[in-house]
Amino acid sequence: MIVEMKQVVKRYNELVALDHFDLEIQKGDVYGLLGPNGSGKSTAIHSMLALLKFEKGEVNLFGEPMKPNRYDLKARVGFVPQEVSVADELTVGENVDYFCGLYIKDKNERKRLVQEAIDFVGLEKFRKFRPQKLSGGLKRRLNIACGIAHKPELIFFDEPTVAVDPQSRNNILEGIKRLNEEGATIIYTTHYMEEVEQLCNTITIMDKGRALITGSNEELKKSVGIGDKVRIQDMSLSAEEQELLRGNRLVQQYDYKEGTLDVMLDKDAKVLHFLNLLEDHDIGYGEMFIESGSLNDVFLEITGRELRDHV
Repeated sequence: MIVEMKQVVKRYNELVALDHFDLEIQKGDVYGLLGPNGSGKSTAIHSMLALLKFEKGEVNLFGEPMKPNRYDLKARVGFVPQEVSVADELTVGENVDYFCGLYIKDKNERKRLVQEAIDFVGLEKFRKFRPQKLSGGLKRRLNIACGIAHKPELIFFDEPTVAVDPQSRNNILEGIKRLNEEGATIIYTTHYMEEVEQLCNTITIMDKGRALITGSNEELKKSVGIGDKVRIQDMSLSAEEQELLRGNRLVQQYDYKEGTLDVMLDKDAKVLHFLNLLEDHDIGYGEMFIESGSLNDVFLEITGRELRDHV
């Protein structure tokens, strides 16, 4: 096992950021860690990296206790933070060399690794540029190069595609896939659910410092009963018909306004069953659109739909 957190408790005064938090990540995983703002994701990551102290529990990396002075374990870990963390006075090449040099002392070896990292993120022609001359997407790619140059076995990516253009975003996601194919275990946090669906084989949704549910994308959808979503336009439903549909066992979620009906079906229901229901009760309908339930639906079902305010 690459990462193991057991009953970790972390408090900030009266706020419980991690509440007996458990996590297990296997070698080779691309592991999605999801949660609303303030759910404890960053605290969990910082605890794994031994960047803060916690009151109770234990964290093991590579089967050994992770402590602030375990530099041997830290050398096997890469961290790509949400904020771009590079030195403005250094060029692209110098930045990557500096961060790689924190772990790799042999100059020849470091030179090779720096070149590989720059090539990997496609920044060779920007090697002599300083960060302030780079676009947002290029800065993100530089951030990644700095975090992976020393060839870590375990890499944390915290919101790596925030505020980048679609081309840069695709480049970053493809790069993460390649890192995993080359043997790295990935821990990935983001607010973009489609990225997690695309990348991650295992997902934990956490809230209020606890792990609420863990599994693959399909397992999560099945476990909370997320089925197909149906939108039908140009409908005119009576109050009785609305009540019939709202209370039917096939329908998990229901919304009808301005002639448009949106329903999410139960996980075991088929669209054909829903159409039969409409026809059995002589309910006419217009144009229909169908799509599968998504991870975003699971997330909202587990963590709630109310807006949250955090300082």
